[in-house]
Amino acid sequence: MSDDASSLRIDVLRGEPTDEELAALIAVVGEAYAQEAATAVADDAPTRSAWSVSQRTLRHPLPRELGWRSFPSV
Repeated sequence: MSDDASSLRIDVLRGEPTDEELAALIAVVGEAYAQEAATAVADDAPTRSAWSVSQRTLRHPLPRELGWRSFPSV
């Protein structure tokens, strides 16, 4: 078992398991937890392509409801 599994907490809410039953439970759950933690890998952050970096942001069309004399401030 790894060090991560040693910090695993299991609370018995019902019944009275024997020491052997608790040991078996801790061994199985702890090993499953350790395997999942070892194989868990976060995806790399997406990178921007050279195409998207080189492009200027597109201008939004002017709102027609303002008319020709009123331009929104940018």
